[in-house]
Amino acid sequence: MKIALLGYGKMGKTIERLAVDRGHEIVLKVTEDIEKADLQQADVAIDFSVPDAAFNNITTCFKKQVPVVSGTTGWLKKYDEAIESCKKNDAAFIYASNFSLGVNLFFELNRNLAKLMNKFPEYKVSLEEIHHTQKLDAPSGTAITLAEQIIENSSKTGWKLEKAEENEIPVTAKRIENVPGTHTISYDSKVDTIKIEHIAHSRDGFALGAIIAAEWLQNKKGVYSMKDVLFDVTE
Repeated sequence: MKIALLGYGKMGKTIERLAVDRGHEIVLKVTEDIEKADLQQADVAIDFSVPDAAFNNITTCFKKQVPVVSGTTGWLKKYDEAIESCKKNDAAFIYASNFSLGVNLFFELNRNLAKLMNKFPEYKVSLEEIHHTQKLDAPSGTAITLAEQIIENSSKTGWKLEKAEENEIPVTAKRIENVPGTHTISYDSKVDTIKIEHIAHSRDGFALGAIIAAEWLQNKKGVYSMKDVLFDVTE
């Protein structure tokens, strides 16, 4: 598989290393003007760029019929426009706030636990995420996904950083040097606490998941999620 890397920071370099180990070829590294890039030499583009560049990166690939796997967060106000562009150009797209296979299993645990705990209002839910100090957005895209899953499966109506109202999920975002990513969901009552937690040990899990998603997206059209990839892979 020939891969175009959109963004060549720490994640891009990790993807490059693992993709080459899996027998793939990096044919393009786009760090600035994507309009000048020869995207059509690539079978797929993997986007881990920056929020300001992501939308243009993604839609430019769609126009050139290059499938896109994107893990860039902080640009999702334009997500619906990106989906429209994908469909208009008969392209292929997977976006995930987190491509780690472990995190996506964690998403399923979170969704099911929220359904169960909704029957027990004496437990108050909260969410904490910890990332490295270079992470630009807070809370993380993964934390937002987790909060939205709880909202969809409970009586909660929203989330808020730190001080939340009674019907909202309080979210704490911490930035600590050299932490790849930790997400903790807590349900606290007067008598006990129930927690589920995902701790990333390195960026390799995120990068490998993105590569697996890119492999899965080959020869497909349409908009997919990591849930599609995960359950197709694990069946």
